Amino acid sequence: MPSMEAAACTPVPVDPKRFNPGATIPYGVTVAHVRKAMEEFIEFLGFINGQLHTRKLERLESFLMPANFSSMVGEFMGAAIPKHCRTVFRNTYHNGHLDIVPADTYPENAIQHGPEGIEIKGSRNVRGWQGHNAEETWLMVFVFDSNTSRDVSRNIDPKPFKFVKVVGAKLLSSDWQFSGRSETSRRTITASVTRSGFDKMEANWIYRA
Repeated sequence: MPSMEAAACTPVPVDPKRFNPGATIPYGVTVAHVRKAMEEFIEFLGFINGQLHTRKLERLESFLMPANFSSMVGEFMGAAIPKHCRTVFRNTYHNGHLDIVPADTYPENAIQHGPEGIEIKGSRNVRGWQGHNAEETWLMVFVFDSNTSRDVSRNIDPKPFKFVKVVGAKLLSSDWQFSGRSETSRRTITASVTRSGFDKMEANWIYRA
Protein backbone atom coordinates (compact mmCIF):
# COMPACT_ATOMS: atom_id res chain seq x y z
CA MET A 1 0.00 0.00 0.00
CA PRO A 2 1.47 3.40 -0.97
CA SER A 3 2.26 5.91 1.75
CA MET A 4 0.08 8.98 2.23
CA GLU A 5 2.81 11.11 0.66
CA ALA A 6 3.03 8.85 -2.40
CA ALA A 7 -0.76 8.84 -2.80
CA ALA A 8 -0.85 12.64 -2.54
CA CYS A 9 1.40 12.89 -5.60
CA THR A 10 -1.56 11.98 -7.82
CA PRO A 11 -4.06 14.88 -8.05
CA VAL A 12 -7.79 14.24 -7.97
CA PRO A 13 -9.04 14.02 -11.58
CA VAL A 14 -11.42 16.65 -12.89
CA ASP A 15 -14.98 15.27 -12.97
CA PRO A 16 -16.47 15.92 -16.44
CA LYS A 17 -19.98 15.68 -14.99
CA ARG A 18 -19.38 18.65 -12.68
CA PHE A 19 -19.12 21.32 -15.36
CA ASN A 20 -21.93 23.80 -15.99
CA PRO A 21 -22.92 23.78 -19.68
CA GLY A 22 -24.93 26.95 -19.09
CA ALA A 23 -21.99 29.02 -17.91
CA THR A 24 -21.23 32.14 -19.93
CA ILE A 25 -17.62 33.02 -20.77
CA PRO A 26 -16.70 35.85 -23.16
CA TYR A 27 -14.48 36.04 -26.26
CA GLY A 28 -15.34 32.58 -27.55
CA VAL A 29 -13.97 30.70 -24.55
CA THR A 30 -16.16 27.72 -23.67
CA VAL A 31 -16.54 25.39 -20.73
CA ALA A 32 -14.85 22.71 -22.84
CA HIS A 33 -11.75 24.91 -23.23
CA VAL A 34 -11.60 25.44 -19.47
CA ARG A 35 -11.99 21.72 -18.85
CA LYS A 36 -9.09 20.85 -21.17
CA ALA A 37 -6.85 23.38 -19.44
CA MET A 38 -7.73 21.98 -16.02
CA GLU A 39 -7.06 18.41 -17.17
CA GLU A 40 -3.68 19.52 -18.51
CA PHE A 41 -2.77 21.00 -15.14
CA ILE A 42 -3.77 17.79 -13.34
CA GLU A 43 -1.56 15.81 -15.71
CA PHE A 44 1.32 18.28 -15.34
CA LEU A 45 1.22 18.39 -11.54
CA GLY A 46 0.90 14.61 -11.25
CA PHE A 47 3.92 14.10 -13.49
CA ILE A 48 6.09 16.67 -11.69
CA ASN A 49 5.16 15.47 -8.20
CA GLY A 50 5.66 11.86 -9.22
CA GLN A 51 9.16 12.63 -10.44
CA LEU A 52 9.96 14.61 -7.29
CA HIS A 53 8.78 11.72 -5.13
CA THR A 54 11.09 9.24 -6.87
CA ARG A 55 13.95 11.50 -5.73
CA LYS A 56 12.52 11.80 -2.21
CA LEU A 57 11.72 15.48 -2.73
CA GLU A 58 8.65 17.35 -1.57
CA ARG A 59 5.70 18.01 -3.86
CA LEU A 60 5.48 21.44 -5.52
CA GLU A 61 2.63 22.59 -3.30
CA SER A 62 4.57 21.46 -0.23
CA PHE A 63 7.69 23.56 -0.77
CA LEU A 64 6.53 26.59 -2.77
CA MET A 65 5.23 29.52 -0.77
CA PRO A 66 1.38 29.40 -0.79
CA ALA A 67 1.05 32.60 -2.83
CA ASN A 68 3.61 31.38 -5.37
CA PHE A 69 1.81 28.09 -5.90
CA SER A 70 -1.54 29.87 -6.31
CA SER A 71 0.10 32.16 -8.84
CA MET A 72 1.45 29.14 -10.71
CA VAL A 73 -2.04 27.65 -10.96
CA GLY A 74 -3.37 30.90 -12.39
CA GLU A 75 -0.43 31.31 -14.79
CA PHE A 76 -0.87 27.78 -16.07
CA MET A 77 -4.57 28.33 -16.74
CA GLY A 78 -3.83 31.63 -18.45
CA ALA A 79 -1.39 29.87 -20.77
CA ALA A 80 -3.39 26.68 -21.32
CA ILE A 81 -6.81 28.08 -22.21
CA PRO A 82 -5.56 29.93 -25.33
CA LYS A 83 -3.98 26.66 -26.53
CA HIS A 84 -7.47 25.25 -26.96
CA CYS A 85 -9.37 28.44 -27.90
CA ARG A 86 -8.29 30.21 -31.09
CA THR A 87 -10.21 33.39 -30.33
CA VAL A 88 -8.02 34.40 -27.38
CA PHE A 89 -4.32 34.74 -26.64
CA ARG A 90 -2.19 35.04 -23.55
CA ASN A 91 -1.26 38.67 -22.91
CA THR A 92 2.41 38.86 -23.94
CA TYR A 93 3.08 42.11 -22.08
CA HIS A 94 5.17 41.47 -18.95
CA ASN A 95 2.79 41.57 -15.96
CA GLY A 96 0.13 42.90 -18.31
CA HIS A 97 -3.51 43.20 -17.37
CA LEU A 98 -5.59 41.25 -18.34
CA ASP A 99 -4.12 37.71 -18.52
CA ILE A 100 -6.05 36.54 -21.60
CA VAL A 101 -6.87 38.95 -24.42
CA PRO A 102 -9.22 38.55 -27.40
CA ALA A 103 -7.67 38.02 -30.82
CA ASP A 104 -7.16 41.02 -33.13
CA THR A 105 -7.58 43.50 -30.28
CA TYR A 106 -4.09 44.56 -29.21
CA PRO A 107 -0.90 44.74 -31.33
CA GLU A 108 1.06 41.50 -30.91
CA ASN A 109 -1.48 40.53 -28.24
CA ALA A 110 0.37 42.75 -25.78
CA ILE A 111 -1.18 45.39 -23.54
CA GLN A 112 0.04 46.80 -20.23
CA HIS A 113 -3.51 47.55 -19.13
CA GLY A 114 -6.61 47.20 -21.24
CA PRO A 115 -10.38 46.91 -20.86
CA GLU A 116 -10.87 43.78 -22.99
CA GLY A 117 -9.86 40.36 -21.72
CA ILE A 118 -10.10 37.89 -18.85
CA GLU A 119 -8.18 38.06 -15.58
CA ILE A 120 -7.26 34.61 -14.23
CA LYS A 121 -6.57 33.76 -10.59
CA GLY A 122 -5.78 30.58 -8.70
CA SER A 123 -6.82 30.55 -5.04
CA ARG A 124 -7.26 28.27 -2.04
CA ASN A 125 -9.94 30.66 -0.77
CA VAL A 126 -13.57 29.94 -1.60
CA ARG A 127 -14.40 33.68 -1.41
CA GLY A 128 -12.80 37.05 -0.71
CA TRP A 129 -10.54 36.89 -3.78
CA GLN A 130 -8.12 39.75 -4.11
CA GLY A 131 -6.64 41.97 -6.79
CA HIS A 132 -4.46 45.06 -6.82
CA ASN A 133 -7.07 47.38 -8.30
CA ALA A 134 -10.79 47.95 -7.85
CA GLU A 135 -11.88 48.13 -11.46
CA GLU A 136 -14.21 46.73 -14.07
CA THR A 137 -12.89 43.37 -15.23
CA TRP A 138 -13.97 39.88 -16.28
CA LEU A 139 -12.56 37.66 -13.53
CA MET A 140 -12.24 33.87 -13.54
CA VAL A 141 -11.08 32.14 -10.35
CA PHE A 142 -9.84 28.55 -10.08
CA VAL A 143 -10.36 27.51 -6.47
CA PHE A 144 -8.36 24.49 -5.33
CA ASP A 145 -7.45 22.53 -2.23
CA SER A 146 -3.95 21.28 -1.54
CA ASN A 147 -1.21 21.08 1.04
CA THR A 148 0.95 24.12 1.70
CA SER A 149 4.52 24.68 2.84
CA ARG A 150 3.18 25.27 6.36
CA ASP A 151 1.40 21.94 6.76
CA VAL A 152 4.27 19.87 8.13
CA SER A 153 4.72 22.22 11.10
CA ARG A 154 0.97 22.05 11.68
CA ASN A 155 0.86 18.23 11.53
CA ILE A 156 -1.50 18.28 8.55
CA ASP A 157 -1.43 15.01 6.61
CA PRO A 158 -0.47 14.84 2.92
CA LYS A 159 -3.44 15.21 0.57
CA PRO A 160 -3.73 15.30 -3.21
CA PHE A 161 -4.38 18.52 -5.10
CA LYS A 162 -7.94 18.98 -6.35
CA PHE A 163 -9.94 21.68 -8.06
CA VAL A 164 -12.85 22.72 -5.84
CA LYS A 165 -14.66 25.10 -8.17
CA VAL A 166 -14.27 27.56 -11.04
CA VAL A 167 -16.38 30.70 -11.19
CA GLY A 168 -16.31 33.82 -13.33
CA ALA A 169 -18.21 37.00 -14.13
CA LYS A 170 -17.87 40.59 -15.25
CA LEU A 171 -17.22 42.68 -12.14
CA LEU A 172 -17.68 46.41 -11.76
CA SER A 173 -15.51 48.70 -9.67
CA SER A 174 -18.34 48.68 -7.11
CA ASP A 175 -17.85 44.91 -6.70
CA TRP A 176 -14.45 45.53 -5.10
CA GLN A 177 -13.43 46.97 -1.76
CA PHE A 178 -9.92 48.07 -0.81
CA SER A 179 -8.39 46.23 2.13
CA GLY A 180 -6.80 48.49 4.70
CA ARG A 181 -3.44 48.03 6.40
CA SER A 182 -1.69 49.39 9.47
CA GLU A 183 0.86 52.19 9.28
CA THR A 184 3.68 49.71 10.01
CA SER A 185 2.56 47.05 7.51
CA ARG A 186 4.63 46.44 4.38
CA ARG A 187 1.84 44.44 2.71
CA THR A 188 0.83 45.61 -0.75
CA ILE A 189 -2.55 47.33 -0.70
CA THR A 190 -5.14 45.08 -2.34
CA ALA A 191 -8.82 45.09 -3.20
CA SER A 192 -11.17 42.23 -2.34
CA VAL A 193 -14.25 41.01 -4.19
CA THR A 194 -17.33 42.05 -2.22
CA ARG A 195 -20.51 40.07 -1.64
CA SER A 196 -22.11 41.55 -4.76
CA GLY A 197 -19.17 40.39 -6.89
CA PHE A 198 -19.11 37.00 -5.19
CA ASP A 199 -22.79 36.49 -5.93
CA LYS A 200 -22.27 37.33 -9.61
CA MET A 201 -19.46 34.84 -9.91
CA GLU A 202 -21.23 32.07 -8.03
CA ALA A 203 -24.31 32.51 -10.22
CA ASN A 204 -22.11 31.87 -13.28
CA TRP A 205 -20.25 28.88 -11.87
CA ILE A 206 -18.24 26.88 -14.37
CA TYR A 207 -17.14 23.87 -12.29
CA ARG A 208 -18.07 22.50 -8.88
CA ALA A 209 -16.41 19.38 -7.50
